[in-house]
Amino acid sequence: MSEQVSQDAGAAQTSVRLDDVDRKILALLQADATLSLDQIADRVGASKTPVWNRIRKLREAGVIRRQVAILDPEALGLEACFFVLIRTAEHDKDWAARFLKALRERPEVVEAHRLAGDIDYILKVQVRNARAYDRFYQSLISEVKIYNVTALLSMEEIKATSALPIAEAGR
Repeated sequence: MSEQVSQDAGAAQTSVRLDDVDRKILALLQADATLSLDQIADRVGASKTPVWNRIRKLREAGVIRRQVAILDPEALGLEACFFVLIRTAEHDKDWAARFLKALRERPEVVEAHRLAGDIDYILKVQVRNARAYDRFYQSLISEVKIYNVTALLSMEEIKATSALPIAEAGR
């Protein structure tokens, strides 16, 4: 595994070159991060020490950010998933700081993205029901001024994964 550094909009970014063994290790960890080092080494056809060193280097390079348990929202009673489209007339630094703070303080916001185009932000909000969403919404707009909010209720989750397409990554 070798590192390659590229410049993007004035900020240095590191991209990591992955070989086939790195990709196999990452695919296994994405599917099941509880696999033992022995199991991973066996499945990639290598011994434990080189596999451990590769995993350590992938962590140090930031390719592996963290390992987590993925929970079932319905099993926890969080049956309503809303995608919230936000347009704002405010684009100054102070507003953005207040808005980001408000999002980070709300555990029901499980994803937030700043967008290019007509919509400024999209949020994924996981809550118990529509009333819980309304409490979230009322709380958010009491803290930050928002020009327009559109909430879309997901009727069915068709695909959800945390696995990235690593076959093409790091080439």
